[in-house]
Amino acid sequence: MFTGIVEEIGKVIKLEKSGSNLNIIVKAKMTPELKIDQSISHNGVCMTVVSLNDEEYRVTAVKETLEKTNLGKLKPGDLINLERGMKLGDRLDGHIVQGHVDQTATCIAIKEADGSWEFTFDYDPEIGNMTIEKGSITVNGVSLTVVNSQKNKFSVAIIPYTYKHTTFHDLETRDMVNLEFDVIGKYVKRITELS
Repeated sequence: MFTGIVEEIGKVIKLEKSGSNLNIIVKAKMTPELKIDQSISHNGVCMTVVSLNDEEYRVTAVKETLEKTNLGKLKPGDLINLERGMKLGDRLDGHIVQGHVDQTATCIAIKEADGSWEFTFDYDPEIGNMTIEKGSITVNGVSLTVVNSQKNKFSVAIIPYTYKHTTFHDLETRDMVNLEFDVIGKYVKRITELS
């Protein structure tokens, strides 16, 4: 379980294919504090640390993860948003994030707005996910508030702190991002569909 508050931007050092899996080696300042079998959110994808040394650690993405997220498009040198699992008793500063990506989206517009930025994303509504105005959304592991919610697209407003301390400063139009829709909203939608 995560909050969507990014702790650090890591750097992809190396990618190694292993059958249909992809081993991702990440360099991060938090590495000395990690342990094997720990869950870390990588651009919003919950993955398990399988090995580590002083500066780098390794996680493994299976075929389904590579097909449903943007992790299969990573290249050495890419930056990635990182967050360790939340501790019981800590404040929930973002929103409840499971680290289970629902689908990807494409950044279709970036607009500077006098000290902040508005990013707009287009996604496939046929999968059954939806946003609501002022609802929560996780984009590449970052907990955000939806603005301008439409059937197949939405925008988020990014303050300077978030822009600098996440990979939003590296994001360009046409880039693919991972989306996790609000878990409470997903349950409400499912219950109303069954009624």
